[in-house]
Amino acid sequence: MIGVLLVDDDALTLELHREYVARLDGFAVVAECTGARAAIDAVLARSDEVDLVLLDVTMPDGTGLDVLRHLRARGVAVDVIAITGVRDADVVRQMVALGVAQYLVKPFTFAAFRERLEQYRQFRRRADEAAGAPTQAEIDALLGALRPAVPVPLPKGLAPATLAVISDEVRERGPISAAEAAERLGMSRVAARRYLEHLVAAGRAQRAQRYGTRGRPESEYGWVHSGEAPGGTAGPRGGE
Repeated sequence: MIGVLLVDDDALTLELHREYVARLDGFAVVAECTGARAAIDAVLARSDEVDLVLLDVTMPDGTGLDVLRHLRARGVAVDVIAITGVRDADVVRQMVALGVAQYLVKPFTFAAFRERLEQYRQFRRRADEAAGAPTQAEIDALLGALRPAVPVPLPKGLAPATLAVISDEVRERGPISAAEAAERLGMSRVAARRYLEHLVAAGRAQRAQRYGTRGRPESEYGWVHSGEAPGGTAGPRGGE
């Protein structure tokens, strides 16, 4: 289990991030802080529990940069993801120099939050696998685990909001066929297939053949989770 420290001076934001973390497997909130000094004290006092800090940048008694400088000066190598509304390029550069793993700008969706934490979990897994004397390929994979995938541009006629809905459908209920997606979401089968094929092209879903039903095999689409190679073949699934 990855222990998470939440740091934000806004109570509603802390509540939201707490709910988001609770929806993710393998993560648990171990402490919450509303200020820079409290964050430093919490990390130092609970270093055996805190693996990851979700760190705000602006707080009443200091900044996220202050927190990181204090922790690094004390030799604390805890992992940090900056979660903030600050878009200043110099702040981003300094945060990266101090070792933040990700920089997530508010406001964001749960899907974006989940993707970043899944990338971080994959990074930890690869780091464990590469312990000792890693090969160049293992080092490349380790560094690449924290890099967000470059989005594939949406083809003409596809809407980002609809794509998000279909993405959630495949992620939560997949593998599903175009006909099933169309029925659940109230759209045409052709339109549903276009969105599903775009997810395949973007490396977010994989297509496989569903056997065991009457007639010719039907294509079904399953979500590609973080660390899973796209393009794999899902096992056959029989009809109902």
